[in-house]
Amino acid sequence: MYEQVSHSLLNQILDEIKPEIRKRNLLRFYTRLGANFYAIHSLFTHLYGKRPDFLEQMVKLVEVLASRYIERSDDLEELDIERELNHNWFLDQNWVAMALYADGFSENLNGLKKHCSYFQELGINMLHIMPMMKCPEGASDGGYAISDFKDIDERFGLLEDLKELAGHLRKRDMLLTLDVVVNHTSDQHEWAQKAKQGNKKYQDYYYTFPDRDIPDMFEETMPEIFPETSSGNFIYDETMNRWVMAVFNDYQWDLNYSNPQVFIEMVDIILFWANQGADIIRLDAVAFLWKKIGTISQNEREAHLILQLMKDCCQVTAPGVLFIAEAIVNPTEIIKYFGEDAVIAKECEIAYNATFMALLWDSVATKNTKLLTQGIKSLPNKLNRATWLNYIRCHDDIGLGFDDVDIVAAGYEPISHRRFLLDYFIGHYEDSIAKGVPFGRNQKTGDARISGSLASLVGLEAAVKQNDEKMIDDSVQIILLLHGMIMSFGGIPLLYYGDEIGTLNDDSYLEDENKANDTRWIHRPKIDWQKADLRHQHGTVEQRIFTGLQKLISIRKTIPAFADFNNRELIEVENEHLFVFIRNNPDRDKEEVLVVANFDAKPQHLNLSDLGNRAHFEYSQLRDLVSGDTPSIFKDELVIPPYHFYWLSDQYSTAIF
Repeated sequence: MYEQVSHSLLNQILDEIKPEIRKRNLLRFYTRLGANFYAIHSLFTHLYGKRPDFLEQMVKLVEVLASRYIERSDDLEELDIERELNHNWFLDQNWVAMALYADGFSENLNGLKKHCSYFQELGINMLHIMPMMKCPEGASDGGYAISDFKDIDERFGLLEDLKELAGHLRKRDMLLTLDVVVNHTSDQHEWAQKAKQGNKKYQDYYYTFPDRDIPDMFEETMPEIFPETSSGNFIYDETMNRWVMAVFNDYQWDLNYSNPQVFIEMVDIILFWANQGADIIRLDAVAFLWKKIGTISQNEREAHLILQLMKDCCQVTAPGVLFIAEAIVNPTEIIKYFGEDAVIAKECEIAYNATFMALLWDSVATKNTKLLTQGIKSLPNKLNRATWLNYIRCHDDIGLGFDDVDIVAAGYEPISHRRFLLDYFIGHYEDSIAKGVPFGRNQKTGDARISGSLASLVGLEAAVKQNDEKMIDDSVQIILLLHGMIMSFGGIPLLYYGDEIGTLNDDSYLEDENKANDTRWIHRPKIDWQKADLRHQHGTVEQRIFTGLQKLISIRKTIPAFADFNNRELIEVENEHLFVFIRNNPDRDKEEVLVVANFDAKPQHLNLSDLGNRAHFEYSQLRDLVSGDTPSIFKDELVIPPYHFYWLSDQYSTAIF
């Protein structure tokens, strides 16, 4: 968009940037900068326009964008152009992701490179490597306390190893996702160290105060994130003689985004990792980017403006790179991290669907879908050019952040229902065989979240110990059921490493004093490759899970209706044990897939007349796209076995798949 004031300023900035940049032939860069500058200028003005150094900071920002563009390789520039032409590429049903720790899955990046055939065997083509940037020895919040944003920790290898891995993945049409921790740094970071030494510039990179007056006002409304291990939101630094905001852990200092220098530093860091070969950047803890007294200091409007500005800057230098919003907040807030444009994702193209994840776990515990169906009804529609990241487990805990209104609508009392779910998954409920452990228990409120591996939470650990074949069968079936849901719901399914072979809880973290107080390490495994090799031995649990997931992934990629174009319709049915929705092919309206899932331990039936005006499902012969079989139907009643799901199509449309 042309706007006289902003473009007059742009001309002034281009006259003032460094001569070595000005002399370069940067036609494509200047085209993108001109196209995005009105938005960049407007947002930067809104956030920082009252500062006397506004123009100076704008010049620095443009210099960063130009410098990182100049460094961008020809291969990555070609990808940018290709993705600009095919801007919906990431909405395709072809993408299936896996998240892992590089040193948990393999020893280092070179070892990870050698295991690429494993991902291809399973069907994974999007790899999310958990944070690898330099961290202090000891407690580092699983890699999220960064001491150097532009280098990787030596235990993973060298920066060059990462670039080689990125190139290796590109040759195999696999995407690389990397983390950038945008909300905080380690207290050992160079910026924090200079702040401790009294450097005013770097003290302004953080929220630091000479006394408790302002911190106490913040504390009146800010919740505690890790009440067990890091109470409150401020720590006192004796070296600096100042109070410092540290929302997550005492050793993680929150960055002050009201300072434009912080914003420019972080844009530079994001583009640095984009230039190392990242196709997708996962922005950690984005809900916390703006702090405001009298609020919970989450989901503030300015946090969204910062993300919009980051996206606009990235569009200039590396437009082929996507953003993932790591914001585990309620549904009405999470949807905002796509941006609030009618069509285009103005902030992040991808967001974690934590609501769907938590609702799936509710159905596992209750064996009904009342809250799942109600919660999905309340999930707002996303933008057309944005997509969910659907997952069952990840490196983090399971929070029970359902909307109380939905819990009541499903027939439960919020406090008692959450207490039941916690008791169920930590094995305190009488009929539960789950082997989870509590995380982040708040002694003041009794609230807690849940840690544990997928296999242990669904009962496989207990089943194996009891050598109970029926329990083992049920656990395997629940694992496949849950994955069947994330692969068909709409979005990118994200598997968590180890789940594909039924990895159980790992208690060895208790032997490490730096991990013993963080129960999340129970589900951050070191892959047992002997166990993984059992995926080739017929009849083993590992083979049944791996082969089952391999088949689901392969079939998903052939079903156009599973592409994500807001082409899902939730179907409310009378049977409370069933979760039912329809996916339609966005290119062919009459081609639909009926997804039916039974979360109960007993067979259930669906009256096909409940599907409303879709007579072709009621009167045609249906075929399950997973098994290829015709399901059991008596008159108009479809029978769904225990812990089973169907991807159903009528006989006239299955040929397209």
